[in-house]
Amino acid sequence: MFSLTKSTDKKIAAREKILITAHDLFYSSGFRATGIDKIIQQAKVTKVTFYRHYPSKSALIIAYLNYRHEIWIDWFHSTLRNKREDNKAPSLVLSETFNEWFSHESFRGCAFINATAEAEAEDIKEEIKSICRNHKHETRTIIMSLFDIKEYQLADNIIMLIDGAIIHAQMGMNMNGVIEQLNNGLEKLVSAA
Repeated sequence: MFSLTKSTDKKIAAREKILITAHDLFYSSGFRATGIDKIIQQAKVTKVTFYRHYPSKSALIIAYLNYRHEIWIDWFHSTLRNKREDNKAPSLVLSETFNEWFSHESFRGCAFINATAEAEAEDIKEEIKSICRNHKHETRTIIMSLFDIKEYQLADNIIMLIDGAIIHAQMGMNMNGVIEQLNNGLEKLVSAA
């Protein structure tokens, strides 16, 4: 089952409960639209407990982005590896992986593209953007390994194509069309290299 949540244990620590709650709220609504009081209420913790673990909303945003990066990269890498075992073409493996993510009921686009768009209003905008760039770099590294790519330019072109597909899926474009265009674009980029 597709999951971007690390812990399903009902007896989780307050810090993790706050982080998981913030993750779900920030990813679904954005961090500007999500207030601390809402996180406290949904996490069922006190303000004292919240501020003991996260002294500011900025600290929680950074923790959220790092958490999201970790769980998404783990999911992405393991899903690609599992699909690759069927000896499918790398472009098909990548397209199927993104189709699985795009089709999930919780899909709200790329948390890092979304965070970058919201970063300008934050006093930690450079740190947010740095985490987002690092996420894309690690995604690129995984893709380079999958396709056995040595050229960064080709890998960056693939990332741009994927980011476009993510945005189209987020906008509600026809999913079959998005995945077909993604797969066709990947095939063209790789065969031209």
